[in-house]
Amino acid sequence: MDYPVPMENFRRQVNERLRSSVDSVGPPRLREAMAYSLLADGKRIRPTLCLLAFEMFDTDVAAALPTACALEMLHTASLIHDDLPSMDDDDFRRGSPSNHRVFGEGMALLAGDALLAYALEFILHNAETLHPEKLLGVMAKLIEVVGPSGLSGGQALDLHCQGLDQVDPWTVEEMHIKKTGALIEASVVTGAILGGASQEDIARLTTYARELGLAYQIVDDILDETSTFDEFGKEVGQDRAAGKWTYPRLMGVEKARQRVRELIAHAVAELDGFGERASMLRWAARVVHDRAAA
Repeated sequence: MDYPVPMENFRRQVNERLRSSVDSVGPPRLREAMAYSLLADGKRIRPTLCLLAFEMFDTDVAAALPTACALEMLHTASLIHDDLPSMDDDDFRRGSPSNHRVFGEGMALLAGDALLAYALEFILHNAETLHPEKLLGVMAKLIEVVGPSGLSGGQALDLHCQGLDQVDPWTVEEMHIKKTGALIEASVVTGAILGGASQEDIARLTTYARELGLAYQIVDDILDETSTFDEFGKEVGQDRAAGKWTYPRLMGVEKARQRVRELIAHAVAELDGFGERASMLRWAARVVHDRAAA
């Protein structure tokens, strides 16, 4: 995918900072496992969303870069854990063997745990210029993302529902909002907090990001049923084979696509008052929409 210049610049800055972020981590084998997944080729959607939201209110992007990198660490940790045999049991991620296939389940589990903690440590070690109130707001949001209101809660729901004969749409939606949407929401919200956005603006961006995050997960579930390994970067058809509940399984692919269109329309509508400042966030929403239609 060809990204607009502003987004490509942010991806480059994030990648450069990430490359040196774990250099001092030890023991060596743990550092190697962390770096294997963290530095793998990825779209860097979450850190980019953070920087795009920040730039709507401030121009000194360097102030938000540590938080952007921390978001990628949290995301990477969630992928390592999701791929474990006791969770989603995926052997590939981004076209390469999953962390546990290279380093073993024990080291993969530790690499994910270490990245969860190191993400917060990384922000604190690079927070010299941050106002304490902004730092506290960012840390509170990221801690919330890791816990029962976010990644852990979403994965727990996923495991609980797996294999059940029937699950209601609200449970599937809650699972997606926590497992995927919470981190996308945090990416936009932390960027806005760091940029000095008003509470009213943060509320609107929170709604935008929540709708975008849910749509993103539904699109991933659609692609799991309709794409190929080369397109998706991992084995397809895994969710249905494992008895997982997704929007496509619940209502069919076409109705799932319709739900994506609704969510994206609602998300973009929240940006109306921001004018040209939100042009890249609108573009990000269109990308999610277009992936569903592919």
